Amino acid sequence: MCCEVQYNESMNKGQILQIRLTDAEKQGFQEAANLAGIPLSSWVRERLRLAAIRDLESAGQKIPFVEAVHLRDVDGTG
Repeated sequence: MCCEVQYNESMNKGQILQIRLTDAEKQGFQEAANLAGIPLSSWVRERLRLAAIRDLESAGQKIPFVEAVHLRDVDGTG
């Protein structure tokens, strides 16, 4: 079974990712997405982003899809 993760243009996504799943995997993912109250593609994308952030951070690498947050110094001058 193949699952296609698609995004609409309003989400400003230009790429499509295709993955192969067993029927049971797709059913489980769909049930989890239903519990979360979001479409399957959004559920998959959210989980992939979290996994990528975890893996890249643990390797000390930059996360391409997360913008850096610049915090002010404690005294407020930064």
